[in-house]
Amino acid sequence: MAEVAAALGLGPEQIEDALRAASLAPSVHNTQPWRFRVQRDRIELHADPARRLAATDPEDRELRLSCGAALFNLRLALQSMGVRPLVSMLPGHDAPGALAVVRRGGTLKIDDEHRALLAAIPHRRTNRRPFLDADLDARQRHALVRAAELERSWLHVITTPEERAQLKRFVKQAHEIQLDDEAVQAELAAFTGHRPDAADGVPAGSAGVRPEMQDEWVFRDFQGPERHPGKDYESDPLVVVLCSFYDGPLGDLQAGQALQRVLLTATTFGLSASFMSQPIEVKRVREDLRRALGGSLVPQTVLRVGFSTPVPATPRRAVAELLFDHDEHAPC
Repeated sequence: MAEVAAALGLGPEQIEDALRAASLAPSVHNTQPWRFRVQRDRIELHADPARRLAATDPEDRELRLSCGAALFNLRLALQSMGVRPLVSMLPGHDAPGALAVVRRGGTLKIDDEHRALLAAIPHRRTNRRPFLDADLDARQRHALVRAAELERSWLHVITTPEERAQLKRFVKQAHEIQLDDEAVQAELAAFTGHRPDAADGVPAGSAGVRPEMQDEWVFRDFQGPERHPGKDYESDPLVVVLCSFYDGPLGDLQAGQALQRVLLTATTFGLSASFMSQPIEVKRVREDLRRALGGSLVPQTVLRVGFSTPVPATPRRAVAELLFDHDEHAPC
């Protein structure tokens, strides 16, 4: 098993702490599809092809989105250690197979806003439980939109009844397509439920309650407990669509960083969020959603945001398991 090395002028323990922060990013079914190569002058971020969801995410869009979220956490952690991260995305021959390379671009002093985001990393959760019927105020909504803009992405807030009804149809349509796809359901089952000592996946404590027919929005069944009588999902949550301004791997990585900044910003306000990713994962529904958004924006994920009860953290792999050995070649 690989050992953490010194890099970027930081010692091995600091680099391990930075990579541990990166590993707390969200990913589909908590697959944690990232690996890192640490060298003296750089940290390379790679996708882990062994953790692809070939049926659920056949184009690896969400895999790259997740890796982008991990990259944002890594940037924050390095900033807290006085390093100004200089990021090259899709570096090509400079780092074959890497999604991004982070080098030291000088020093900096972390500001209060980034310090708050850093502190939110271990407290961010994907909360699949019902939310309270409590609205976000204008300041909170503005902060979420601004968070996406700061990472060169766009957070489209669903505001009108017509938009809400249309998006609800897209989510339901994609969900039903996936329910009929045995390969998609097998991937869901593989990362769901009671898996003693598993370092990935969604355990029962983080699964939320079982979805029911009367729910206004359809949710994946992560085999959580039955809900208490009268505890329905909220009928009118805040729903947002995170979008990039261009399609392709670079847009996915950019949107992943925006996603994590939005989620961490929500966490600083005591807000919860969960994903309704089905319309992104089904290509023809994704294209319908893109046209509904005007055609120029590229939808990257759908989020439900609000207030809820706390949920436990999902498991994470040890940092040593995320590293390339010295003699191991990264996939190109």
